[in-house]
Formats: sequence, C-alpha cells, structure tokens
Amino acid sequence: MSHPSLCGLSCHHLGELIQELAPRWQARCESGRHERRRGARRRHRGAGPNCELSSTDRVLATLVHLRTRLTHEALAVIYEVGSSTIGRAISEIRPLLAARGFAVPGRSGLRLRTLADAFAYAEAENVTLRIDGTETQVRRPQAHRPGRRAFVSGKRRQNTIKTTTISDQQGRTLYSGAVRPGRMHDQTAIRTEGIAEQLRLHPDAKAEVDEGYRGLANEFPGQISAPPRKPKDIDNTPLTERYGWRELRRRQSSRRLCVEHTNAEHRQWRPLQRYTGRREDYGEIHLAVAGLVSDRAARRITRHQQSTELVLARTMTR
Repeated sequence: MSHPSLCGLSCHHLGELIQELAPRWQARCESGRHERRRGARRRHRGAGPNCELSSTDRVLATLVHLRTRLTHEALAVIYEVGSSTIGRAISEIRPLLAARGFAVPGRSGLRLRTLADAFAYAEAENVTLRIDGTETQVRRPQAHRPGRRAFVSGKRRQNTIKTTTISDQQGRTLYSGAVRPGRMHDQTAIRTEGIAEQLRLHPDAKAEVDEGYRGLANEFPGQISAPPRKPKDIDNTPLTERYGWRELRRRQSSRRLCVEHTNAEHRQWRPLQRYTGRREDYGEIHLAVAGLVSDRAARRITRHQQSTELVLARTMTR
C-alpha cells in the first residue's frame, strides 16, 4: 500500500507525512474522547478497546483512497476490517491533510493557508504569480432541487465545481481554493475570495492571468498582466502589427503555461478528474490533494532564468 503508484508519494515523503500527522491524530482523538465523556478520563491510560487500524494504516488508507478512488469495501478487504472502520479512518485523516496548507519552496517550516499568505509571500520574495481557474465534473443534482442550475458550466456544458489555482514561475502550487459552483465566472470566483483587496494591500505583488481575468487587469494594470487585446480591424492592420500582436500573446501564454501544468498535477489524483461523491466534501478533498501536490513540487530545484544580456567572453584586441 505504500508503493508510490498506489499512495502517490515517495517513501521519504510518506514517512515525513506520517510523523507529522500522528501526533495531530492522537490529539484529535483525545479531544473527541474528552468531549464525549465530558471530563477527564476515569481509567488508566491503555485501558479499553484497541484501535483496529494504527495511525500509519489510517494515513495509507486515506492516501490510497484519494489517489485511486478505491472503494471503502475494497480497502476493508485489504486491511481485514469493516468498511465502516475505513470510512471513519478517512474522515479522521482527511481534515488533517486539508488543514496543512501549501508548502513553500526552500522553507520547510513555512506553509501558506490563505490567499493573503500567498500574496504576502509573492511580495516578499518578488515572485510573479500565475492565476488560473479549473473545473471538475461532478454528479448532476436531483431534479427540482434548489440551486440545480448553479453547477451547470457555460464553458464545459457539464455539472462542475470551479476552483482557482495560484502557482509560481515553476508551476509549484502556492494556493488552491475558492471552491465555487461551475456556473460562476473565474474572475467572480476569485473576487469573492478578496483578491482585489489583497492587490491593494500588496502593491508590489504581480500576476499573470488569461483572458478570463480581463477585468482585474483593467482595474490593476500595473500588477495584473493579461493577453494583449486583439486589434479591432485586424484584416486591414499592417502585417507587422499583426505579427507583433501574435508574438506578444505567445510570450504571455508561455509565461502563464506553468499554472496549467500545476492543474495537470492535481488531476493525476482520481477525485479531481471526475468527482462522484458528495459535493459538500469536495472542498476538503481538493485542499488535501493540493497540499500533497505542493509538498512534492516544493522539492524541485529552483531554476534561475538566464540573463539575455550579451556579455563578452574576452576582450578583443586589435
């Protein structure tokens, strides 16, 4: 079960994750027991029934379920327990994964959890953010249910849930959230999270976006970079201007392409390809998967862009 093809993590990363989550799971269990008995424990520590699954098995079962969408019944057969035990283990570990946040490259002890954290980090480290929205297909709501049309995406013509991803210039996840119904526009989804306020609070933060965020680019022209507008009469425009417009769009798209690769990394996990569970749980699942992907991406070596300035290798003498 600990093979990377099943759990999605390397052995070293898995060991670190288990060591990180084990004390949090123990604290969560103790807090729940204290709340149920409404006071301190009355028996000695160690008394009572033992857990059928250890903390390591609970983390592994949750990771395999998130990675492959293996059913509770199949995992119960593998671990020789009941399916309800697997479901309870996943419901205990998944919130801990979702609350971890997103890893920061080169800062092992620092994690970003909110949109404000991402913009503060970008301004402090002089990182140009890449922002993009993505959609995940979900099950169609029942007929005559209130808000049924809210999930119908105008772009994909399917029932979807929309999320917003923010990455750096190497496609490493810095923030992923703003979970909204698929009918909502990409720009509206991130505006409801307060991105305009963050841009005002961090005037040195910059971002690359696509055509869907044209309104933000118009409102913050010095911070948000969108593709150049198409000339009105392009057929009668001089050839040099047409080529220049296409070249500017190509360069802007090339700078923003890394966030598309980030979304592709998220979709390697089965629930984010097509989600068939309860829509109320999708936000937690998305945060858990995005946090795990950010851990792996933060381990990449930072690539420094080479300067385009021409420098003489040696002085020429006449």
